[in-house]
Amino acid sequence: MTTHQTSQTMKPATAAKKLGVYLQATPAEFQEGVVTRAELTALQTDPPAWLNDLRRDGPHPRPVVAAKLGISIAGLARGGVTEPLTTEQIDALKQEDPGWLRRERSVQADVRKEAARIKELQQDKQERERQGK
Repeated sequence: MTTHQTSQTMKPATAAKKLGVYLQATPAEFQEGVVTRAELTALQTDPPAWLNDLRRDGPHPRPVVAAKLGISIAGLARGGVTEPLTTEQIDALKQEDPGWLRRERSVQADVRKEAARIKELQQDKQERERQGK
């Protein structure tokens, strides 16, 4: 009995998500095919020009837009941003600094502080448990 090893493949949408790019902005051959793990690794380690351009200029998917603005994806939706944005549009939004963006950045800062506080409490609890044993 021989074993036949097949390479794992993924849909273009999954690969685009892993690469942090907006699928509809990728080349047609990328959108229409399947991507193997080896191809994904190659794209990550030695990105072609189109991938570098997309990462630099966009349009960017919502998770990337949110990260560049320092807010959550839900914050983007609350701010009315539902479409992918280019780097230029993101920079313009940062310059404009609308009220909703300031609010969402404040909310995100509070969320991060709370997460850090909880993590510290958990670490303290684990330390006490170790010392108590």
